[in-house]
Amino acid sequence: MLKSKKFNGTRLKSARIYRGMTITELANYIGVTKQSISQFENNQISPQFDTLMKMIKILEFPREYFYEEDKIEVSLGNTYFRALSKMSKKEENMQKEKTKLLGKIFSFLNEYIEFPSLNLPEFDENLSVEDKALKLREYWGLGEEPILDMIYLLEKNGIIVSAMHTNSDNIDAFSQQQIINGEKRYVIVLGNDKYSATRRQFSAAHELGHIVLHDGFLEIDNMTKEEIRNMENEAHTFAAAFLLPRNAFANDIKLYPTNLEYYKQLKKKWRASISAMIVRANHLGILSYSSYQTLMKKMGKLGWRTEEPLDDTIIMNKPTVLRRAIDILLENDILDEREIIEELSLSGISLNRQEVEVLLGLEEGKLTPKKIESEVIEMPLRKLD
Repeated sequence: MLKSKKFNGTRLKSARIYRGMTITELANYIGVTKQSISQFENNQISPQFDTLMKMIKILEFPREYFYEEDKIEVSLGNTYFRALSKMSKKEENMQKEKTKLLGKIFSFLNEYIEFPSLNLPEFDENLSVEDKALKLREYWGLGEEPILDMIYLLEKNGIIVSAMHTNSDNIDAFSQQQIINGEKRYVIVLGNDKYSATRRQFSAAHELGHIVLHDGFLEIDNMTKEEIRNMENEAHTFAAAFLLPRNAFANDIKLYPTNLEYYKQLKKKWRASISAMIVRANHLGILSYSSYQTLMKKMGKLGWRTEEPLDDTIIMNKPTVLRRAIDILLENDILDEREIIEELSLSGISLNRQEVEVLLGLEEGKLTPKKIESEVIEMPLRKLD
């Protein structure tokens, strides 16, 4: 069947970037020239069979993937990585490609499962960052109560959240705007949280800040480092204001603003790190700058700047919507494990089941086809005369 199809060089480029390889690296692995890879990717020539087999082995994508046309249209807005991230451009492009493919799988699942619609208000651009955080709290009916689970809150309001393995220690989290078949969606990928629930809370709120404050189609590449740093600071300010609303948090913190043991108690309530609460108390004018510096020095001496108290006891929540979608398909006999992979392929997304498990944050082996147990009937032997 594939013989009648044309090799899709765009898919080769996508797979190469997805695996974090340059043209030179892939050419060296396969044993061809850089010019050949470039020609393959630009559909100027098609690879010979033995070259194609090497590509499949190295890139770990099925053969079908390189002969498909995209049936699900996904265009990308900006992807917001941390301004001070140590990521290389190659790493950034790899994460963008993974997130784009996640968006395609989301669109496929949306044919079977009704996901929450994107639920964000329109914001007056004249509002301060603080006021936008409070307006969103009001719009989502949160009042000034602590947010116990940021991930649930995001998913409930139509934001796609993934904790897929980023294969990088340099990523706390990032967000991306996508237009999937004409519909606006936002994806937040939670990366290296150092196993801290409160850090994950803040990372998720920070990315929500980018979504609320910054146009997904701003030309980030044309911005100065200072402009990008200012955007990061705004997202930080939003996260603090959203997680620690000024009136309710101020009423708590003003009782013992310089007592680190008291911050430990508040950490349980507000699900925010002690460090973030100290910074917030200073910004609200409850904690003087000298007291702020004193507390930060104490935290350093106690080793709390690396690992805070309660980091190992507060449960770190995980995204559930995408995993639950797969469970619904399986538990209701809508599709079995094999059919999910087959239907994905029919939608123009041929992937190994392991890759789908990684992108959706599923446990390893979740999509392994179940063995069909058949009853064996022994045939009696007839004695020959």
